[in-house]
Amino acid sequence: MELPKYILGDNTDFPNAIFVIHTEFPRFIINLEDDDVEWFEDFDQHDEKELEMEMENLIKEATAFYDREVARYEE
Repeated sequence: MELPKYILGDNTDFPNAIFVIHTEFPRFIINLEDDDVEWFEDFDQHDEKELEMEMENLIKEATAFYDREVARYEE
């Protein structure tokens, strides 16, 4: 099965949360309400340094994806 790079997630137990799931490596879920990130990967020390540099870009991409999706719903 081919998955999209980003998926929106919703859960009534977290009514204010805006979840975006990143399905490619490094896989994670981010709550855009507070930028809290949960990783689905295990990283070693070397990976963590690279991840820190990439994290800002991944958050920007996830936010842009969310904004695009919301704009499409409003049309």
